[in-house]
Amino acid sequence: MTHFKFHFISLFVCCTIVSCTVQTTDVRVTSAAGQKYEQVAPLTFSKGQVNADFTIHIDQPKQTIDGFGASITESSAFIMACLTPDQREQVMREFFSEDGANFSAVRTMIGASDFALDGNYSYDDIDGDVALEHFSLKNHQDGFPKSRYPQVQDENYDIFQMMQDVMRIKRGQSDATIRFFASPWTAPAWMKDNGLFYDHANRRGGALKKEYYQTFANYLEKYLEAYREAGIEFWAMTPENEPMGNDGSWESMDFPPAAEAEFIGSYMGPTLQKQFPNVKIFCFDQNTFEAGPYTKAVYDDNEASRHYTAGTALHWYGSTVSCFPEVLDSLHALYPDKFLFHSEGCIDNLGRDPWGGVTDPEGFKESGWFNNDAFWWNEEATDWAYSTPFWPEWHPKYSAVYRYAQYIIDGVNHWMTGYIDWNIALDSIGGPTHVGNNCGAQVMVDYANNTIYFTPYHYAFRHFSRSMRPGDTVLTVEQTEQESPIHLCAVAKQDGSYAINILNMGAAADVTIQLGQYHALVSLPAQAVETLIVKL
Repeated sequence: MTHFKFHFISLFVCCTIVSCTVQTTDVRVTSAAGQKYEQVAPLTFSKGQVNADFTIHIDQPKQTIDGFGASITESSAFIMACLTPDQREQVMREFFSEDGANFSAVRTMIGASDFALDGNYSYDDIDGDVALEHFSLKNHQDGFPKSRYPQVQDENYDIFQMMQDVMRIKRGQSDATIRFFASPWTAPAWMKDNGLFYDHANRRGGALKKEYYQTFANYLEKYLEAYREAGIEFWAMTPENEPMGNDGSWESMDFPPAAEAEFIGSYMGPTLQKQFPNVKIFCFDQNTFEAGPYTKAVYDDNEASRHYTAGTALHWYGSTVSCFPEVLDSLHALYPDKFLFHSEGCIDNLGRDPWGGVTDPEGFKESGWFNNDAFWWNEEATDWAYSTPFWPEWHPKYSAVYRYAQYIIDGVNHWMTGYIDWNIALDSIGGPTHVGNNCGAQVMVDYANNTIYFTPYHYAFRHFSRSMRPGDTVLTVEQTEQESPIHLCAVAKQDGSYAINILNMGAAADVTIQLGQYHALVSLPAQAVETLIVKL
C-alpha cells in the first residue's frame, strides 16, 4: 500500500509543477476545400513519449531564420500603380502588416530585369561615365504616364515609392522587421564586352570588362547610398542574378565562378565595407543543384571572397518536385558558417506556347489560372523544362501550393534560412514582362474588370511568413515514414513558443507529433497546410 501511495503522490506533483497537458495557442489551416488561413479549434499536447510519426527534437537546434517574403519588381510596381489608393493600401497591408502575411524580407532589382515594362536600361547609361556622375534611380522613381498606360491610377508610383510604402507600414507596428535584398541582372551595357544588356541572337548576356570591375562595385555602392538617403537600409546584395546566364533571353551578365570570386574579394567586398559593413554579400544566385563551382571558387579558392561573403543565394528552377536536400546538406557540411538563402522562385512560363523540344505541347501550356483556386491546388502547372530533354524526371506537372509548401518545409529542414518569392504582384496573365516569360504571383490583378485575386499559394505562404520570424531557431525533425505525402518543419520562437508547419498532399490523415516531452494527435484535413503554435 505504501508503494502505491508513493507513486500516486509523485504523479500528482508531476502534473501540478509541470502540466500534464498544454493547448495550442493558435491553429491555422489553408486547404483545397476553401479554408484560407482559417483559425480552427485548439489541439491538446499531453505529457509522455509515444512512437510518433514526427519527432521534433527541441534540444537539437539548427540554423536561425532570416525571413520570408517576395520581390518588388518594376512589373509589380506597375500593378500597384494601376490600383486605387485604397486598393493598393489593402494589398500592401496584406503582404507587410502584422494583420496580414507580415513579410520580413523583400528582394528588388538593381536596374532592369525581365520583369520591367521595356527593359534595356541601368541607372547610368551614359557611355564611359566611370565617375558615375549621371547615376540616378529615376527609372524606378518616375512612375508610369497615363498617356501611355491609361489603366494607371497613380502615374507617380514606382518601385521607389513601393519600397517607401513597405517602410511606412513596418514603422507603424511593433514588429517592424524588414530585410531588403538587392540583385543586379546586368551592369550598364557600356561596362560589358558586348556593349549590350543581353544578346539573344548569340545566346549570351555578355561579361563585365575587367577594367570596369571597380566601377561596377562603385555602382552598387551608389545604389545603397541612394536608398540610404531615403531612409532605407539594405540587408543583403548579390553581385549578379543568375551569373551562369539565361541564353541571352533577357537582361543578364556572364560571371564565371573565378571571376565572381575575384569581383567579391577584391572589389565589391572592400568597397561596401567602407560605408556598408552590415550589408551581407551572397554569392551565386541561381539554381541550387548548380551551386558547387561557385561555392568552391568563392569559399575555397579565394580567401578574400570567403571573408566578404556571408552565404549563398539559391533559386528553385532546377526541379518542380525537389529542393535538392542532399545538395543543401553538402553545402552546409562544407561551409557551416555560410547561410543558404532562397532568393527567387516562381510559377514560370505561365501559359507560354511550347517550343520545339517539348514532347507534350498540349500539356505544356497552362490555362484557367485566374480566379480559379482549383488550378493552384491541382497538378496543372508546368515549368520551362516540362516534357523536354532537360531532366524531365525533375520537372513533372505540379500543384503550385504543394510545390511552395514542400520546398519551404524541406528546405528549412536542410539548412535554408529563408525564402523570397519572385514578383509580389502581376496582372491576370502573369505580366507585364518585356520578354514574354509570364509567371504566377501571390496576387494577380485584372484591372479591366477591377478584380484582385490572391492566389491560394499566397495563403499557404502566409503560414510560413507569419510563424517563422527572423531570429527564430529551426529544430531537428525526425520522420518515421520517409515516403509520405506529409511534410513538417518546426521552429523555436523567441517568445518561448514553438511553431509547427505541416503540409498534407494526400487524403485526410491523423499523425502523431512528439514535441520534447509532449505529444499530440493531429487530424489533418486533405490537401492542406496547417500551422500549430504551442508553448510548453
